[in-house]
Order: sequence, then structure tokens, then C-alpha cells
Amino acid sequence: MEPRERTQAARDRVPRIDPYGFERPEDFDYAAYEEFFSTYLAILTRRAIKWSKLLKGSSSVQKSMTDMNRTFPDNVKFRKSADPCLQKTLYNVLLAYGHHNQGVGYCQGMNFIAGYLILITKSEEESFWLLDALVGRILPDYYSPAMLGLKTDQEVLGELVRTKLPAVAALMDGHGVLWTLVVSRWFICLFVDILPVETVLRIWDCLFNEGSKIIFRVALTLIKQHQAFILEATSVADICEKFKEITKGSFVTECHTFMQRAFLMTLSTGGLLSLLVLVGSQAVQTTQTR
Repeated sequence: MEPRERTQAARDRVPRIDPYGFERPEDFDYAAYEEFFSTYLAILTRRAIKWSKLLKGSSSVQKSMTDMNRTFPDNVKFRKSADPCLQKTLYNVLLAYGHHNQGVGYCQGMNFIAGYLILITKSEEESFWLLDALVGRILPDYYSPAMLGLKTDQEVLGELVRTKLPAVAALMDGHGVLWTLVVSRWFICLFVDILPVETVLRIWDCLFNEGSKIIFRVALTLIKQHQAFILEATSVADICEKFKEITKGSFVTECHTFMQRAFLMTLSTGGLLSLLVLVGSQAVQTTQTR
């Protein structure tokens, strides 16, 4: 077929108005678009087939999903009386992921991550693939049985605080408080049910863009902003309570200002990677000696 005929044939097949309601410009390359979309459609088809297969069958994943019904008790869309009730959608996403990544299966905290994705995308399949990107690539070993990635990042935060906010580190050391005691939910739930929804969504935008670096930015910003308040603590219980309090109030509600402050927190990518490798290797050695 001649190029001109090919272009006209593509123009006849491709709608003049795109799926979002915009009219395509006069110089729009219909042939190139059709070629691209035919390739992309094959990918979507493969994903849809895989998704349908992952929903079938039973496994031990179902037995481990005991806390799923406790997901977002204050959200009306997850209540049994809701129509439709998102509990079923959540179950499907988590079950499919457990079949897809059997090394992880289901881990507590994943229900909150998947739940947010469902609320945002309103799609089981899209939520599944985004969950796979988070758990499988952006945050590897956060939700594996040993949780090495999660433990490493919490220890790295402790080292960053030691460097940037030494008074807070000294307080933690003085009372023998492990970082996992006060920030584990920040990391494992990616600030879901901890910070306001609008703020969490902006953090997640950055998470998909730059990876876990944003988690450290946010954690350090919270601690730095409330350093004086934290240093008033006189006991372990007091420290834990203050770390709960610093995730509330206007500072975290004003999401745009908060994110601007978070990006004022200087973090060298090279330095952070070196620290992650160092602490990670130490965590592996500790695990192997047990």
C-alpha cells in the first residue's frame, strides 16, 4: 500500500476525537498512531490474559489475608453496606498479586497500599499492575518474609538523622529506642492512614518518579520540623507518642507547602545509595548469622 493510501486508511479507522474528548489536529499522524497503538494493544491484551489467570485458583495467600476486612474502617466505600463494596475488589487485587509474586504472597500493610490504588484508579487490573511496580520494583524486599528492604531503609533513616539531626539521634540512643518502633508504619504503609490523603497522593507521585528517596525526604522533614517538640520527650512512651503527634496538624495538611519543604531536604543520591548498600549488607550478614 502506498504511504498516502496507508495514511488515509488509518485516518478512516482512527476516530477523529480521542478517548479524552479532544479533536485530533489536522497534521495528526494517524498511520504512526495506529502502528503504535496496535503494538500497545498487544501488551494490554497479554496483561489482561495474565490478570484473568491470576484470579483463578486458590492458594495459601487466602489464608494469610486475615486483616483485609480491617482495611479503612472509616471509608464508606469499603463497608459491607456499600454498593459496590470495594472489599471484593481489594480481595481480587491482593489474591492476584499473591499468585503473581509467590515469594511475597501477602504481607500486612499491602492491603492499605492496594486499597489506595483502587480508590485512585477505580480499576482492579490497573491497581494490580501499580502494586506490582511498587512491591516488585520500587520497594523490593519491603514485603518479603525477611523484610530486609524495609529494615534497611529504617536503619538508613536512623543514620541520616544521626548526620542531619544529631540531637534527635542522641535522644533515641539515650532511651534505647529503635527506629522501627516509631517509623515502621510510615514505611510499610507508605504514609497511608498516617498523613492526610492529599499529602499521601503527592508523596506517591514522587515515589513512582524517584523511588524510595521521597520516603526519606518526608520522614526527615517531619522530624526536622518538630525537632524541638520531640526533644521534650522524657521516656520511651513519650517519644513514641510525640512521633504520632508530628504526623498531624496544619503542617502536613497543607500538602503543597509540605512537599516544597520536603524537597528542600538535601539528599545526595550517591550518598544515599552508598548508605543503603552498606546498611543492607550489614542486615544480610545479621540475618545469615541467626
